[in-house]
Amino acid sequence: MKDSRSGLPQSTIGQVLIEALPYIRKFEDKTFVIKYGGSAMKDEVLKDAFAQNVTLLRKVGINVVLVHGGGDAITKTAEKLGIETTFVHGKRVTDKDMINVVQMTLAGKLNQDIVRLISEHGARAVGVSGLDANTIKVVPCRDAAQLGLVGEITRINTGYLDLLCHAKLIPVIAPIGFDAAGNVYNINADDAASAIAIALKAEKLIFVSDVAGVRHGATILKSVCKAEAADLIESGVISGGMIPKALSAYKTLDGGVHKIHLIDGRLIHSLLLEIFTDRGVGTQFVTEKEAECRPHTLHNLKRSI
Repeated sequence: MKDSRSGLPQSTIGQVLIEALPYIRKFEDKTFVIKYGGSAMKDEVLKDAFAQNVTLLRKVGINVVLVHGGGDAITKTAEKLGIETTFVHGKRVTDKDMINVVQMTLAGKLNQDIVRLISEHGARAVGVSGLDANTIKVVPCRDAAQLGLVGEITRINTGYLDLLCHAKLIPVIAPIGFDAAGNVYNINADDAASAIAIALKAEKLIFVSDVAGVRHGATILKSVCKAEAADLIESGVISGGMIPKALSAYKTLDGGVHKIHLIDGRLIHSLLLEIFTDRGVGTQFVTEKEAECRPHTLHNLKRSI
Protein backbone atom coordinates (compact mmCIF):
# COMPACT_ATOMS: atom_id res chain seq x y z
CA MET A 1 0.00 0.00 0.00
CA LYS A 2 1.26 3.47 -0.89
CA ASP A 3 0.87 6.67 1.09
CA SER A 4 -1.36 8.88 -1.07
CA ARG A 5 0.59 12.04 -0.21
CA SER A 6 4.14 10.88 -0.85
CA GLY A 7 3.60 8.05 -3.33
CA LEU A 8 6.04 5.91 -1.30
CA PRO A 9 5.20 2.47 0.09
CA GLN A 10 4.11 2.79 3.72
CA SER A 11 6.75 0.22 4.69
CA THR A 12 9.46 2.47 3.21
CA ILE A 13 8.18 5.52 5.07
CA GLY A 14 8.04 3.53 8.28
CA GLN A 15 11.59 2.24 7.84
CA VAL A 16 12.92 5.76 7.25
CA LEU A 17 11.25 7.02 10.42
CA ILE A 18 12.46 4.08 12.49
CA GLU A 19 16.02 4.57 11.22
CA ALA A 20 15.86 8.26 12.14
CA LEU A 21 14.52 7.69 15.67
CA PRO A 22 17.81 6.93 17.49
CA TYR A 23 19.43 9.95 15.86
CA ILE A 24 16.54 12.20 16.90
CA ARG A 25 16.77 10.92 20.49
CA LYS A 26 20.54 11.37 20.66
CA PHE A 27 20.61 14.88 19.23
CA GLU A 28 17.69 16.41 21.16
CA ASP A 29 18.90 19.61 22.87
CA LYS A 30 22.29 19.39 21.10
CA THR A 31 23.63 22.23 18.96
CA PHE A 32 24.35 21.97 15.25
CA VAL A 33 26.20 24.79 13.49
CA ILE A 34 25.48 24.78 9.76
CA LYS A 35 27.51 26.71 7.21
CA TYR A 36 25.18 27.41 4.30
CA GLY A 37 26.60 28.19 0.86
CA GLY A 38 26.87 27.17 -2.78
CA SER A 39 23.98 26.23 -5.06
CA ALA A 40 21.69 25.58 -2.09
CA MET A 41 21.62 29.37 -1.62
CA LYS A 42 20.83 30.13 -5.27
CA ASP A 43 18.44 27.53 -6.70
CA GLU A 44 14.85 28.20 -5.62
CA VAL A 45 13.93 24.51 -5.17
CA LEU A 46 17.09 23.82 -3.15
CA LYS A 47 16.58 26.94 -1.03
CA ASP A 48 13.07 25.84 -0.15
CA ALA A 49 14.15 22.27 0.65
CA PHE A 50 17.01 23.52 2.83
CA ALA A 51 14.63 25.75 4.78
CA GLN A 52 12.34 22.74 5.31
CA ASN A 53 15.26 20.65 6.54
CA VAL A 54 16.42 23.31 9.00
CA THR A 55 12.86 23.72 10.27
CA LEU A 56 12.53 19.99 10.87
CA LEU A 57 15.81 19.90 12.82
CA ARG A 58 14.54 22.67 15.07
CA LYS A 59 11.12 21.00 15.48
CA VAL A 60 12.69 17.74 16.74
CA GLY A 61 14.56 19.65 19.44
CA ILE A 62 17.95 20.38 17.86
CA ASN A 63 19.45 23.83 18.38
CA VAL A 64 20.37 25.12 14.93
CA VAL A 65 22.80 27.97 14.37
CA LEU A 66 23.13 28.93 10.72
CA VAL A 67 26.10 30.82 9.25
CA HIS A 68 25.72 31.84 5.62
CA GLY A 69 28.07 32.86 2.86
CA GLY A 70 27.24 35.15 -0.02
CA GLY A 71 30.34 35.79 -2.11
CA ASP A 72 28.54 35.80 -5.47
CA ALA A 73 25.91 38.24 -4.19
CA ILE A 74 28.64 40.56 -2.88
CA THR A 75 30.43 40.52 -6.23
CA LYS A 76 27.21 41.26 -8.13
CA THR A 77 26.32 44.15 -5.84
CA ALA A 78 29.84 45.56 -6.15
CA GLU A 79 29.58 45.40 -9.96
CA LYS A 80 26.31 47.32 -9.90
CA LEU A 81 27.97 50.00 -7.79
CA GLY A 82 31.03 50.16 -10.04
CA ILE A 83 33.37 48.75 -7.38
CA GLU A 84 36.09 46.40 -8.61
CA THR A 85 36.42 42.99 -6.97
CA THR A 86 39.91 41.56 -6.39
CA PHE A 87 40.95 38.26 -4.84
CA VAL A 88 44.31 37.22 -3.37
CA HIS A 89 44.77 33.46 -2.83
CA GLY A 90 41.00 33.04 -3.12
CA LYS A 91 40.18 35.67 -0.49
CA ARG A 92 38.37 38.93 -1.25
CA VAL A 93 40.38 42.13 -0.91
CA THR A 94 38.18 44.32 1.30
CA ASP A 95 38.80 48.06 1.35
CA LYS A 96 36.48 50.69 2.84
CA ASP A 97 34.21 50.71 -0.21
CA MET A 98 34.03 46.92 -0.34
CA ILE A 99 33.29 46.49 3.38
CA ASN A 100 30.23 48.69 2.88
CA VAL A 101 29.10 46.35 0.10
CA VAL A 102 29.82 43.29 2.27
CA GLN A 103 27.86 44.68 5.20
CA MET A 104 24.96 45.83 3.03
CA THR A 105 24.72 42.47 1.22
CA LEU A 106 25.39 39.94 3.97
CA ALA A 107 23.56 41.65 6.82
CA GLY A 108 20.83 43.02 4.57
CA LYS A 109 18.58 41.41 1.97
CA LEU A 110 20.48 38.12 1.72
CA ASN A 111 20.26 37.46 5.45
CA GLN A 112 16.63 38.49 5.67
CA ASP A 113 15.61 36.35 2.71
CA ILE A 114 16.97 33.27 4.52
CA VAL A 115 15.16 34.28 7.70
CA ARG A 116 11.91 34.78 5.82
CA LEU A 117 12.09 31.42 4.04
CA ILE A 118 12.77 29.47 7.23
CA SER A 119 9.98 31.34 9.00
CA GLU A 120 7.57 30.50 6.17
CA HIS A 121 8.10 26.81 6.95
CA GLY A 122 7.17 27.22 10.58
CA ALA A 123 10.43 27.77 12.47
CA ARG A 124 11.31 31.04 14.16
CA ALA A 125 14.48 32.44 12.65
CA VAL A 126 16.21 35.70 13.54
CA GLY A 127 18.81 37.57 11.51
CA VAL A 128 22.07 38.24 13.34
CA SER A 129 25.20 39.98 12.14
CA GLY A 130 28.48 39.67 13.97
CA LEU A 131 27.96 43.28 15.04
CA ASP A 132 24.79 42.52 17.02
CA ALA A 133 25.32 42.17 20.77
CA ASN A 134 29.10 41.94 20.25
CA THR A 135 28.57 38.55 18.61
CA ILE A 136 31.88 38.40 16.71
CA LYS A 137 35.01 40.29 17.79
CA VAL A 138 38.03 40.24 15.50
CA VAL A 139 41.51 41.54 14.89
CA PRO A 140 43.00 42.21 11.44
CA CYS A 141 44.05 38.98 9.74
CA ARG A 142 47.71 38.14 9.21
CA ASP A 143 47.49 39.14 5.55
CA ALA A 144 45.81 42.47 6.28
CA ALA A 145 48.44 44.36 4.26
CA GLN A 146 47.17 42.54 1.15
CA LEU A 147 43.55 41.80 2.06
CA GLY A 148 42.54 44.94 3.93
CA LEU A 149 39.52 44.72 6.23
CA VAL A 150 39.45 40.93 6.59
CA GLY A 151 39.19 39.80 10.18
CA GLU A 152 40.45 36.93 12.31
CA ILE A 153 38.02 35.98 15.09
CA THR A 154 39.11 36.44 18.70
CA ARG A 155 35.82 36.03 20.58
CA ILE A 156 32.24 34.82 20.09
CA ASN A 157 29.44 36.08 22.35
CA THR A 158 28.07 32.65 23.20
CA GLY A 159 25.70 34.08 25.81
CA TYR A 160 23.67 35.88 23.16
CA LEU A 161 23.54 32.86 20.82
CA ASP A 162 22.64 30.52 23.70
CA LEU A 163 19.83 32.91 24.66
CA LEU A 164 18.39 32.74 21.16
CA CYS A 165 18.66 28.94 21.03
CA HIS A 166 17.03 28.54 24.44
CA ALA A 167 14.14 30.64 23.12
CA LYS A 168 13.85 28.06 20.28
CA LEU A 169 14.97 30.62 17.71
CA ILE A 170 17.33 29.88 14.82
CA PRO A 171 20.11 32.49 14.61
CA VAL A 172 20.96 33.20 10.96
CA ILE A 173 24.39 34.79 11.15
CA ALA A 174 26.02 37.11 8.61
CA PRO A 175 29.81 36.67 8.97
CA ILE A 176 31.01 40.18 9.67
CA GLY A 177 32.66 41.38 12.87
CA PHE A 178 34.35 44.36 14.45
CA ASP A 179 37.54 45.17 16.34
CA ALA A 180 38.25 47.11 19.54
CA ALA A 181 38.21 50.38 17.61
CA GLY A 182 34.80 49.66 16.08
CA ASN A 183 36.05 48.95 12.56
CA VAL A 184 33.92 46.48 10.59
CA TYR A 185 35.59 43.43 9.00
CA ASN A 186 34.70 40.83 6.42
CA ILE A 187 35.10 37.25 7.74
CA ASN A 188 35.43 34.02 5.79
CA ALA A 189 32.15 32.18 6.39
CA ASP A 190 33.86 28.79 6.87
CA ASP A 191 36.13 30.30 9.52
CA ALA A 192 33.19 31.98 11.23
CA ALA A 193 31.21 28.73 11.33
CA SER A 194 34.19 26.86 12.78
CA ALA A 195 34.82 29.48 15.48
CA ILE A 196 31.14 29.57 16.44
CA ALA A 197 30.92 25.76 16.60
CA ILE A 198 33.95 25.60 18.89
CA ALA A 199 32.72 28.43 21.11
CA LEU A 200 29.26 26.85 21.47
CA LYS A 201 30.74 23.37 22.06
CA ALA A 202 28.52 22.19 19.22
CA GLU A 203 27.75 18.54 18.60
CA LYS A 204 28.23 18.98 14.85
CA LEU A 205 29.50 21.46 12.30
CA ILE A 206 27.95 20.83 8.88
CA PHE A 207 29.25 22.40 5.68
CA VAL A 208 26.57 22.61 2.97
CA SER A 209 28.30 23.45 -0.30
CA ASP A 210 28.77 22.20 -3.86
CA VAL A 211 31.21 19.50 -2.74
CA ALA A 212 29.81 15.99 -2.34
CA GLY A 213 32.51 14.95 0.13
CA VAL A 214 35.94 13.35 -0.04
CA ARG A 215 36.12 11.14 -3.11
CA HIS A 216 38.29 8.06 -3.54
CA GLY A 217 37.79 7.19 -7.18
CA ALA A 218 34.03 7.08 -7.72
CA THR A 219 33.34 6.51 -4.02
CA ILE A 220 32.47 9.18 -1.49
CA LEU A 221 34.25 8.25 1.73
CA LYS A 222 31.77 8.04 4.59
CA SER A 223 34.14 8.75 7.50
CA VAL A 224 37.75 9.92 7.65
CA CYS A 225 39.93 10.36 10.76
CA LYS A 226 43.02 12.57 10.98
CA ALA A 227 45.52 9.76 10.34
CA GLU A 228 43.57 8.60 7.30
CA ALA A 229 43.31 12.18 6.04
CA ALA A 230 47.10 12.59 6.28
CA ASP A 231 47.56 9.45 4.17
CA LEU A 232 44.96 10.65 1.66
CA ILE A 233 46.67 14.04 1.34
CA GLU A 234 50.06 12.38 0.84
CA SER A 235 48.62 10.05 -1.81
CA GLY A 236 46.84 12.89 -3.59
CA VAL A 237 43.29 11.63 -2.97
CA ILE A 238 42.66 14.78 -0.95
CA SER A 239 44.10 17.61 -3.02
CA GLY A 240 43.61 21.21 -4.06
CA GLY A 241 40.88 23.11 -2.24
CA MET A 242 39.90 20.01 -0.25
CA ILE A 243 43.19 20.14 1.72
CA PRO A 244 42.38 23.35 3.64
CA LYS A 245 38.85 22.06 4.26
CA ALA A 246 40.21 18.86 5.80
CA LEU A 247 42.82 20.71 7.88
CA SER A 248 40.16 23.15 9.11
CA ALA A 249 37.87 20.24 10.00
CA TYR A 250 40.47 18.64 12.26
CA LYS A 251 41.31 21.98 13.86
CA THR A 252 37.61 22.27 14.69
CA LEU A 253 37.53 18.71 16.05
CA ASP A 254 40.55 19.54 18.21
CA GLY A 255 38.52 22.48 19.51
CA GLY A 256 35.91 20.10 20.95
CA VAL A 257 33.28 19.77 18.22
CA HIS A 258 32.24 16.12 18.00
CA LYS A 259 31.91 15.69 14.21
CA ILE A 260 32.32 17.69 11.03
CA HIS A 261 30.17 16.87 8.00
CA LEU A 262 30.76 17.89 4.39
CA ILE A 263 27.65 17.46 2.24
CA ASP A 264 26.44 18.40 -1.22
CA GLY A 265 23.72 21.05 -1.06
CA ARG A 266 22.80 20.28 -4.67
CA LEU A 267 21.25 17.01 -3.48
CA ILE A 268 17.74 17.77 -2.28
CA HIS A 269 17.22 17.08 1.43
CA SER A 270 20.92 16.17 1.79
CA LEU A 271 20.95 17.67 5.29
CA LEU A 272 18.34 15.24 6.62
CA LEU A 273 19.79 12.29 4.72
CA GLU A 274 23.21 12.93 6.25
CA ILE A 275 22.00 13.41 9.82
CA PHE A 276 19.18 10.86 10.12
CA THR A 277 20.28 7.86 8.03
CA ASP A 278 22.94 5.21 8.67
CA ARG A 279 24.65 5.58 5.30
CA GLY A 280 24.60 9.36 5.07
CA VAL A 281 25.31 11.17 1.81
CA GLY A 282 28.58 13.01 2.46
CA THR A 283 31.84 12.66 4.36
CA GLN A 284 32.16 13.03 8.11
CA PHE A 285 35.49 13.97 9.67
CA VAL A 286 35.91 12.21 13.00
CA THR A 287 38.38 11.94 15.88
CA GLU A 288 40.80 9.04 16.21
CA LYS A 289 38.72 7.73 19.13
CA GLU A 290 35.58 7.77 16.99
CA ALA A 291 37.44 5.96 14.21
CA GLU A 292 38.35 3.15 16.61
CA CYS A 293 34.63 2.49 17.17
CA ARG A 294 33.91 1.62 13.54
CA PRO A 295 35.12 -0.95 11.02
CA HIS A 296 38.65 -0.02 9.91
CA THR A 297 37.92 0.77 6.30
CA LEU A 298 37.61 3.97 4.34
CA HIS A 299 34.52 2.59 2.61
CA ASN A 300 32.46 1.74 5.70
CA LEU A 301 28.77 1.94 4.91
CA LYS A 302 27.20 2.23 8.35
CA ARG A 303 28.53 4.96 10.57
CA SER A 304 28.32 5.37 14.31
CA ILE A 305 25.91 7.93 15.71
